[in-house]
Amino acid sequence: MPIQNVKGTHDIIGAEADVYENIENLLKHIATVFAFKQVRPPVLEHSEVFVRGVGESSDVVRKEMYTFEDKGGRSLTLRPEFTAGIIRLMVQNKILSNNELPYKAFYLGPVFRYERPQLGRYRQFNQFGVESVGHDSPVNDLEVIVLAYVILQSLGLENVTIKINTLGDEESRDNYRGALKEYFASHLEKMCPDCHSRYELNPLRILDCKVPEDQEIVKGAPKMSNFLSTASKERFAFMLKSLDELQIPYEVDEGLVRGLDYYSETVFEFHYTSKTGNNYGAIGAGGHYDKLVKELGGPDLPGVGFSFGIERLVSVLSDDGLVNIEEDEGVAFYVMPLGIKSQVEALNIANVIRMLGYATDMCFDDVKLSSMFKRAEKKHARYAIILGENEINNNEVIIKDLSTQQQTTIPMDILEDRCIDLMSQEHQCDCGCEHDGDEHEHHHDGECCCGHHHK
Repeated sequence: MPIQNVKGTHDIIGAEADVYENIENLLKHIATVFAFKQVRPPVLEHSEVFVRGVGESSDVVRKEMYTFEDKGGRSLTLRPEFTAGIIRLMVQNKILSNNELPYKAFYLGPVFRYERPQLGRYRQFNQFGVESVGHDSPVNDLEVIVLAYVILQSLGLENVTIKINTLGDEESRDNYRGALKEYFASHLEKMCPDCHSRYELNPLRILDCKVPEDQEIVKGAPKMSNFLSTASKERFAFMLKSLDELQIPYEVDEGLVRGLDYYSETVFEFHYTSKTGNNYGAIGAGGHYDKLVKELGGPDLPGVGFSFGIERLVSVLSDDGLVNIEEDEGVAFYVMPLGIKSQVEALNIANVIRMLGYATDMCFDDVKLSSMFKRAEKKHARYAIILGENEINNNEVIIKDLSTQQQTTIPMDILEDRCIDLMSQEHQCDCGCEHDGDEHEHHHDGECCCGHHHK
């Protein structure tokens, strides 16, 4: 039996990989427009980063982490989320001491959680997100929500539901935890084993329980809004008023607590049901945090962030017909060496054309010319470049247009110019002009006066 991929992982191939890349490039571009800078933390972290950062009461730490000992006996973990690792990165590299605050970072890469694979969710999946760290203004939180909303709009998703809540400041949460413990004490014996653990570690986690019977009990629990300090009430009121002014739709969900222990004050999720009726739940989420930076050895500074699962975005966009998996565009040129002795020179020619920015492939087998033309057709090549010993001896090549079947023999030393001319005829730039090779000046790097790099 052939070896299969690990359960909960998936292979991304060809045109689908292009879809991922296009979405990721859009997300990175928008983050850059908002003045966020890219960071790339390692996939492996010391387990303590997540135990201390994410929190021992979270399901991520208790159930879902891929943790192991290395050969030196150190406990390491494949990152189950980015935020804790990024804060570790900022603290270790003194970023929060040497830069203007807030420091705004974005990230993209794989994360690993041992959970049940389901619609758009895998055990290895890709996350994009941002962290804005070092400033306590609610406008900092607001900007992050706006960024996430702009991303979803730019992807073409309509009717996104933003669910928002506040967990209050430390004083508010301490008072609320006491009220929850008092309420759940008389119900605990009927609740799931996980809720028993949550009761001891952090009773707010009970509010996030997915067991239907427990959810009914949760409905009667005290509400966070009744335990908010004056400062937290004012902060949350400002957030809602600002979202109204920016015409960003939302709904307050007092049951929203998020699954990670470091959150405080404003938390939010982006919910979406596709046009085909698939309810994806939260396709992205985030919130404010007060103590995470200090918990990981840094200064006492707050932060805010969000993340999107790329797989879930791709799945949602596919459901809504917003993903166009196009047929392979193929290559611009296919080089055909006649005989083994011509292959090295064919590779040299292919490399020359590649340096111009045009996709180029070549035949590596010593086969008949008719077979090479069939291969060129399968690769959707636009032009064939043919050379044998005669062409090499005469320092020339044959170029054949595979759509018109016209072919010409040209000196080798004008090959680059001819390739640029041929490709420029196919290009129409944003200035509205058709390039025929004469109206615009073209350069050997494949860039013309309109600023496009022709590939």
